[in-house]
Amino acid sequence: MPLVAFNKPYGVVSQFTPEGRWQGLSDYLQLPEYRVAGRLDADSEGLLLLTDNGSLQARIAEPRHKLAKCYWAQVEGTPDAAALEHLRAGPVLNDGPTRSCEVAVLPEDIEARCLWPRNPPIRFRKSIPTAWLAITLTEGRNRQVKRMCAAVGLPVLRLVRVSVGGVQLLALNDGQPLALGQSMPVTVEQLNRIT
Repeated sequence: MPLVAFNKPYGVVSQFTPEGRWQGLSDYLQLPEYRVAGRLDADSEGLLLLTDNGSLQARIAEPRHKLAKCYWAQVEGTPDAAALEHLRAGPVLNDGPTRSCEVAVLPEDIEARCLWPRNPPIRFRKSIPTAWLAITLTEGRNRQVKRMCAAVGLPVLRLVRVSVGGVQLLALNDGQPLALGQSMPVTVEQLNRIT
C-alpha cells in the first residue's frame, strides 16, 4: 500500500504531531512510516496524499513534476471576467509570476451538493455575496491559491483540495465522496490517470 488518500478536516496540520491549537494527523491515522506528499495548510481542507515511498512523495509534491492539483475556493465577492482572466493568466505574487492555470466558476449550490459542513463555519455576511471557483494548478507555492485570489480582489473564505493528478476526493469511496477524516488506499495508477 504505497499511497493513502485522506480527507483532511479544517484545523488539522499536514504532519502527525499536533502544533499549537491545531490537531495532528495522528488523531486520525496510524501510519508511522508514511509521510505527507504535498501539504495543505491547517485552515485548508480536502485531499491529502501520504506515502511510504520517497520518490513517489517527491513526484507528487515537487512543482517541477507539474502534477495537476484542483482546489475549490469559496471567495468573497462576485468574480468578473477580468478577475477570472487575470487568475487564468497567472498573477504576479511577491515571489514572482505564477504559471497559467485553469479556472472555472462552480454552481452556487456546489457546497450543499458535494461538500461537508466546515467546523467552524465560515463567517456569513448577508450583504456580501460569495462564489465558488475551481482552480487547477501545476505548481505548489505556499498558500498559492489564497494569494492568487487575493491578488485579483477575491479573498478566499474556504479552500478544499478536490484532486491530485487522477485521484479524485469526491469519487474515491466506490464513487462516493471520501468522508471527512476518512482515509483509504489508492493506487499509483489512479494518481497517473488523466481525468
